[in-house]
Amino acid sequence: MPRYRATLAYDGTHYFGFQRQDDTPTIQLAVEQAIYQLTGQSVAVIGAGRTDTGVHASGQVIVFEVDWAHDELTLLRALNFHLPEDIAIQAICLAEADFHPRYDALSRRYVYTILNTPHRHPLYRYSAWHIYGDISLDILHTTAQMLIGEHDFRAFGQDPMKRDNTVREVYVSEWTSTSIAHGRLLHYTVEANAFLYHMVRRMVGLQIAVGRGVMTLDQFQHIFQTGALEKVKHMAPPHGLVLEKVRYKDDNS
Repeated sequence: MPRYRATLAYDGTHYFGFQRQDDTPTIQLAVEQAIYQLTGQSVAVIGAGRTDTGVHASGQVIVFEVDWAHDELTLLRALNFHLPEDIAIQAICLAEADFHPRYDALSRRYVYTILNTPHRHPLYRYSAWHIYGDISLDILHTTAQMLIGEHDFRAFGQDPMKRDNTVREVYVSEWTSTSIAHGRLLHYTVEANAFLYHMVRRMVGLQIAVGRGVMTLDQFQHIFQTGALEKVKHMAPPHGLVLEKVRYKDDNS
């Protein structure tokens, strides 16, 4: 049976994460229902990452097997017709028989957005964490650099596979700022070979605590080096997080 690899974008606001659950709306369930409506075939969709409730994606990678008599572009358009408006396939192609979007991934890249303005902005209510007051971008640059490299990241999460392996390698960790009316948007980009459960949201939350002066750089470094997960009380909300890219050996972008 043909195996298809697709890039999926979605607004996760109204979903309980990617992974299928009993009697709750999830991204995986919505895609499987769309395939069934189109083809009459019940299929299992496998994703590259199990994004949490409220987390978005512009580059989630999925794979599924289905009998389809037409070309890939026709399949893309037909599936998007059946998908809800907050989920859409961006690209699709035939995949190798042994391709697995999770286990074959070399890295994943997330972007977290913070709205730093004196007043809330309705247009960003589902896509950015609104923070009042001063945030030191210089300090954020410092904390971000401290996270690059291979480290034990147990201070920021737990192994989702429950194997107690909390060593990960971070390739990119950086903050950028974009000016907007009455304030700015702060974007945190992080790319790693793999992530722990809630790792990015804890990384953001703890860095922002330092950037706002709630915590010192020395305290941040101590928590990171000692792996004191129980001391990380600052976790960014999910709606500012986007799974932007999953990289594979055949991908040079």
